[in-house]
Amino acid sequence: MTTPAFVPPPGDVRADGAGVPQATALRWMRGALHGTFAVLLAVALGRAAAGSATPVVLAPGVLLGAVYAAGVRRDHRSPSRGRAWAWLAVVTALWAALLALDADFGYLAFPLFFLYLHLLPARWSLPCVAAATAVVVVTQSAGPGGLTAAKVIGPLAGAGVAVLTAYGYAALYRESRERQRLIDDLMTTRDELAAAQHEAGRLAERQRLAREIHDTLAQGLSSIVLLTRAAEGALPRDPDAAGGHIRQAGRTAAENLAEARRFVRALTPPDLQGASLPEALRRVAARHPGPARVEVRVDGEPYPLPVRAEVALVRLTQEALANVARHAGAGRATVTLGFLDGQVTLDVYDDGVGFDPGRGAGRDSFGLHGMRERIGELGGTLTVESAPGEGTAVAATLPVPGPVAAG
Repeated sequence: MTTPAFVPPPGDVRADGAGVPQATALRWMRGALHGTFAVLLAVALGRAAAGSATPVVLAPGVLLGAVYAAGVRRDHRSPSRGRAWAWLAVVTALWAALLALDADFGYLAFPLFFLYLHLLPARWSLPCVAAATAVVVVTQSAGPGGLTAAKVIGPLAGAGVAVLTAYGYAALYRESRERQRLIDDLMTTRDELAAAQHEAGRLAERQRLAREIHDTLAQGLSSIVLLTRAAEGALPRDPDAAGGHIRQAGRTAAENLAEARRFVRALTPPDLQGASLPEALRRVAARHPGPARVEVRVDGEPYPLPVRAEVALVRLTQEALANVARHAGAGRATVTLGFLDGQVTLDVYDDGVGFDPGRGAGRDSFGLHGMRERIGELGGTLTVESAPGEGTAVAATLPVPGPVAAG
């Protein structure tokens, strides 16, 4: 069946899960509509089969049920408006024929009202509802007792309830869409702000390093160049002076080397200083502030990794365990470092309360987003798997260059 005009189509469900409640409500509405039609049709046909109604209605009644069911089974994801209108016209014609034979089928008008409001534009749906109401009133008035107030008020009330329900839901849906748009704008702005802050931090760090290099390494290298030139000029005339210049250049080079190492140490997490990557992860786990017991496991034979890879894995472990302490309520967490052929893996699992990754609830999305970028810059991947009540697993995979792994 084609999607109702006043409710969101089934495809209007966001990838992050934000449209799931709306889709669920829509399925319930459809189920109630189709179930009401089936029950009312079954009751009318049952009366006919029992002999208390006109038996001639059985064949067209069964045909109406088959046509209706065929329309319901149609693909919701690629509706055809013309085909849906043709289907609705056939259903209406069969219903009208049955109503002419037996007034009991007038009760089917109520679910038909919703079909008109679902499938047709407002300029057609409201006249169709009014026409169906009039047909029911006329048919019932032709029966025993003639025209009575109850025979008029009943169909009119049903039509009014259907119209108010349809347009009331339409108003709620429009309000929900507007609220979702505002939430999307807020999330986009938040992500842009986080990206801007991250970029500002990177630029500030680059400027700091540029100043440090200019004031130390660049000055030292300039001194070395001048000293070597002086040594070259003094070598034919004064070998002792040339030797003094060369010795001075050597001392300057040693000082610059010490400065370069200081830069490396400043950019390296303290846990990695003087320690292997597995030992650094154990140091991080030992400082875990939460109540969870943290265990570090190493699979495979450890081998040296590039400094950037080790730094990224240590930072990821710190971020993941910080989230465990803040959000998980876990009793146990496991950090597994795996050394494979050509790649290294890191898994951080906890048995806590879990969360819905699609909504980003319960975890530091900024921190995980930054770690995903850091891992991605190294050619790796980072995934987060979780579900409410089922714990959380953060898994990273980094490719390792062959020569480094072999060394």
